[in-house]
Amino acid sequence: MTVEVLRRTALTVLGALLVGMTVLAQTPRSQPAPARPTPASVDDSIEALQERANAGDAAAQFNLALMYDNGRGVPQDFGEAAAWYRKAAEQGHAAAQYNLGVSYSNGEGVPQDAVEAVAWYRQAAEQGHAVAQVTLGVMYNTGQFVTQDVVEAVAWYRQAAEQGHAVAQINLGVLYAIGEGVPQDDVEAYKWFSLATTYADESQRAGLAERRDLAAARLTPEQLAEGQKRVREWSATHSRE
Repeated sequence: MTVEVLRRTALTVLGALLVGMTVLAQTPRSQPAPARPTPASVDDSIEALQERANAGDAAAQFNLALMYDNGRGVPQDFGEAAAWYRKAAEQGHAAAQYNLGVSYSNGEGVPQDAVEAVAWYRQAAEQGHAVAQVTLGVMYNTGQFVTQDVVEAVAWYRQAAEQGHAVAQINLGVLYAIGEGVPQDDVEAYKWFSLATTYADESQRAGLAERRDLAAARLTPEQLAEGQKRVREWSATHSRE
């Protein structure tokens, strides 16, 4: 496979991964971890949640925002959702910061504003929010909302990839395969494709395994052994929990 063919293939993959970013309304929200049992009464749940949110509990503010965002237990109201996301985000709640960025990206409950969206994504990403990190990576990779900078994209992809984010891993593998933002390195590309195959959702694994195998076919036996060694070493130091 020539470098140009691999480049075209890589760009196709990136395009597919960007659907949720280009069609901004499809950008996924962060969801809460199930921290407590669901109360028997939705009304009691809202009342208790509102009380904690009004008292300044950032987690309660975030969960209340999600209820308004999704229309779960309350009428859907993007403006109310954005207001509660902001309260939690200003307290440093990373998922709220990310979701507020989504609100600004989509123009839901607030005017669409690329600068605000990137600012909130960045705050979440700097706290280690993997989805915010890969979101910034895609933005810098494509020049959406920001000046295109593939080196910056690599930096954000890498942070998310190190957390086991499969999209970041495949995108990082693509950039190593084509030598954009990083030196071209087929062994490192194989490593990230292999890890993405492990960390992706089951529905995505077959396609990613095919990409991993295509990358493996480009390697000499010695390079393949080195790539497999890198996968083992990375996996030994990274928990999937």
